[in-house]
Amino acid sequence: MINHEIAKLLMESVRPHFPKAFITLRLELVLEPNSNTSFILADVKNKLDFERKMVSWASRHCCKGVSMYRQKEILKGFNGVLGTDFNRDDMELIYTYLGNGCNESLCIDFIKSGYDLSLIKDHASVKDGVVWLDRDGI
Repeated sequence: MINHEIAKLLMESVRPHFPKAFITLRLELVLEPNSNTSFILADVKNKLDFERKMVSWASRHCCKGVSMYRQKEILKGFNGVLGTDFNRDDMELIYTYLGNGCNESLCIDFIKSGYDLSLIKDHASVKDGVVWLDRDGI
């Protein structure tokens, strides 16, 4: 379970980029209340856990599911928190292969690589204009 000190540090790093962010009593970090961009913090024990949660659970609203205005605002905050410079197309790739916690080990490798998109692209192949996940990448 997340402790008070970690929660405080998280809010200090998140709040400059998501000014309306807050943590609920159920340990849910709400980054953007209007779009309900949020994830559970209960199992966050370190920076890597937090970054994995950001990539897995905040990537969707950076490229779909909310208005274009909100997508841009959330993407700006996402990049600010993680120190990245992704665009909407990058986020579609990230969400497709790492969103919703679908590939935790690849997500961890992606973060440890310094957010190298080629790591994700190496797990995908293009066939007839459609991107498919390689079986070995699962």
